[in-house]
Amino acid sequence: METLNDTSWDVLISGTGLPQSLLALALSRSGKKVLHVDRNDYYGGAEAAFSLQEVEAWVEQVNAAASEPAPFSHAGIQRPSSTDEESPDSRLSFSRAYSISLDPQLIYTRSNLVPALVSSKVYRQLEFLAVGSWWIYDNKIEDQDQASDARPNIIEGKKDGVLRKIPGGREDVFADKSIDLRSTRSLMKFIKLAADSEARQSVLPEWGERPFIEYLETQFNINSKLQAPLLALTLSPDPASRTTVAYALPRIHRHLTSIGIFGPGFGAVIPKWGGLAEIAQVACRAGAVGGGVYVLEKGIESIDLSSPSSESSPEIEDAGRSVTTVRLEGGDIVKARWIIGTPATLPESRNAEQEEQTNSVEVTHLTAIISSPLTTLFPPPAEGSPPPAGVVVVIPPDSLPTQGSLDISEVPPVYLIIHSSDTGECPDGQCIVYTSTRLIHSSASELLHSAISTLLSAIEGGEADILYSLTYTFQHSFPPPQAGSPASTSTIDHQFPILHLKPLTPSLALEDDVLRNVREAWEIITAGDEERGAFLVFGDREGFSGEEEDG
Repeated sequence: METLNDTSWDVLISGTGLPQSLLALALSRSGKKVLHVDRNDYYGGAEAAFSLQEVEAWVEQVNAAASEPAPFSHAGIQRPSSTDEESPDSRLSFSRAYSISLDPQLIYTRSNLVPALVSSKVYRQLEFLAVGSWWIYDNKIEDQDQASDARPNIIEGKKDGVLRKIPGGREDVFADKSIDLRSTRSLMKFIKLAADSEARQSVLPEWGERPFIEYLETQFNINSKLQAPLLALTLSPDPASRTTVAYALPRIHRHLTSIGIFGPGFGAVIPKWGGLAEIAQVACRAGAVGGGVYVLEKGIESIDLSSPSSESSPEIEDAGRSVTTVRLEGGDIVKARWIIGTPATLPESRNAEQEEQTNSVEVTHLTAIISSPLTTLFPPPAEGSPPPAGVVVVIPPDSLPTQGSLDISEVPPVYLIIHSSDTGECPDGQCIVYTSTRLIHSSASELLHSAISTLLSAIEGGEADILYSLTYTFQHSFPPPQAGSPASTSTIDHQFPILHLKPLTPSLALEDDVLRNVREAWEIITAGDEERGAFLVFGDREGFSGEEEDG
């Protein structure tokens, strides 16, 4: 298409983040005329993945726009200096040997996204890898850690501390000989409740808003040493004192019930090559195969909400509906029946009262390229399981060297999500560590560096280095729900055809409300269509083989 000016569309989607890309995939068989734009020169939006050269360009772009409202800020690259002849820079491979994800979330095998990727056929263009063991660091070595039958669940530090394998279910609890019999019984009792949906729901009226650690201690007599691993399974970004039973139990249930679905010993996966960005790109490719038009480096500049007009055009499926005039960056004027995006990708279209109600969460991220593959962290999680490409390491706050101004009770644990070279994100012999914190403090970045240093000191004895690191702040903003609507639905202004998709929550694992939100938008857009079919359920396209099918 030579120009977009004076064209009309059924649907205009702004941004190629995961929610928008999944919506484009859902609409790829609808017969609607879809224009999908993004002001960036890359796909993926806030979930993008970059080579090292692209990271540098992105950092410059973020910092150049520091005075403008944007989700990212305070971006920086660190290359540690070295007195050795072999500097960290010299051990880095070429730029495209790396793929750094901005939002590397785990996907549980019970996630509603997994069957949707299968039923829409795009799974054929994706490869998922297992997340293996979960470890928790302890700076104190106990007598039982020295027992020979405890060794499979312990990685003893070369300098100090140990890494203990976090039990992921009944089998792991029984197999862990470092847990005494009384504690084993208490853990089994809790795991039985957490895995039972009805039993789990029954405790929420009384305990839902109370601290999870209090519930474990008073109801199951689980001591503080075993509370920390259970808290780790929640992936809570908050301190233990502020992690509630209502938050913790559903997430532990998700963890327990996900293990074994795709193979023994693991319950979560990560997409190869670029994490969520890879899913977004495959979904956009399916949208293009379905006739969607994609234009990068062109966002929405303004939306004229003053005078929607009716328009009949053979190019528009929804003939007779009102259309809205939209000015794109660069001056092109287009008209659309529906305009969809996240708050960050659409022009200001909310009143002052709505803006005041918007929730905002600030997250500090640190991503580091490590000079070692950290092989000891990647044992097969169970007999017959696939080789893991990711592991989770949790550093409790009392094991972190914190600044004197920090109250340790208000410091959340630090989660390290470690990807091996099998993900395609780094060369052989290296790995990538992703970590983040919601801690609002001037030393948040230093805290994350300390967590990585603690891990490397423990298992490598100082022999592994951080070759390269990226830090940035991600401001997550969530619009208020429409009056009378549940919080999981789209925020939609019914006066005008604008649908605000919710951005991804600042979580370490993808939440199911992402796809639920996309489905609601799809239902609104396709309401009344005689042959809209089921959401994200597609047959094979004529003329495409199974390997070529893109959705």
